[in-house]
Amino acid sequence: MVDITSEYLGIKLKNPLIASSSPLTGSLDKARELEDAGAAAIVLPSLFEEELIEDQEIMHGTLDFQAIGFGEADSFLPEIQLYQSHLDQYLEKAQAIKSSLDIPVIGSLNGRSLSGWLENAKLLEELNCDALELNTYHVSANIDDTAAEVESEYTLLVNELRSAVNVPITVKLSPQYSSLGNYIQQLQHNGANGVVLFNRFYQPDINLDTLRLEPRLQLSTPTEALERIRWIALLSKRIDLSFAATGGFHNASDVLKVLLAGGDAVYLCSVLLQRGPNHIKTLLSEMQAWLLEKEYESITQLKGSLCYEHSDDAITYERGNYLSVLRSYIAETE
Repeated sequence: MVDITSEYLGIKLKNPLIASSSPLTGSLDKARELEDAGAAAIVLPSLFEEELIEDQEIMHGTLDFQAIGFGEADSFLPEIQLYQSHLDQYLEKAQAIKSSLDIPVIGSLNGRSLSGWLENAKLLEELNCDALELNTYHVSANIDDTAAEVESEYTLLVNELRSAVNVPITVKLSPQYSSLGNYIQQLQHNGANGVVLFNRFYQPDINLDTLRLEPRLQLSTPTEALERIRWIALLSKRIDLSFAATGGFHNASDVLKVLLAGGDAVYLCSVLLQRGPNHIKTLLSEMQAWLLEKEYESITQLKGSLCYEHSDDAITYERGNYLSVLRSYIAETE
């Protein structure tokens, strides 16, 4: 029997497959299904600071309105002592999920202010989350912001969080950094235990009928996986962190490539929304079949064997791939 255990953020996982933050991981019943299907861990839906602020403003508005003194309208207003805030509801669900599962539960945060990140991180630590994921979804629309300023905002955040909480911290990053390796190294020096590559930015669309912007959800496709695999191969043995991949992982072959590149875990989201939690069983079965065919005894044995340092064609991870692809395409069209 092949040993498919892996280690991520210092946490022993029964396999490398983690259910990423999604509506599935915010439902107790679905979280149980994910665990039963073989998920090694789950990431809770992100706790968004904006939602908490909006909720507080609504509550304060209600209190102010009641203070005006229209007694005849009191029966139509919510009773404050019975009011359950978004944060209350979130923490109640998260607590139920954490106490019901045997697999690790990772809390996810998406903040706007340093105080917001810190306060909410402490709340998730109090729920006994096994680790914290910082969902750094940031679009720098201010043209006066420099790359160094954007990066320092999050390195400072990691440094502050490292002093405030004791659980492992992983940072979910976008690929849009001019020197990704150096930036990840800075995160490590400031206390990060891992990184997740890469966050998917959902792009707003323009409605040509209404001439308005509208949100558009596009699930990932397998074509996105290669960018994640490449960067993990380039960095996994150079920086002493846990590396996880997310975005485009729909089949066992791409999961295995992450491990060969040196990754420790693979996040699954879109494929589970499309095919359901039981698709994890299919992925695990196909992974084990391949490992047996190639006569591997464990995931540890293969992990990192095709990373940048160990590959016999490392230049392909850099510019070599660009040249090779162009040459092969030209040859095919001649």
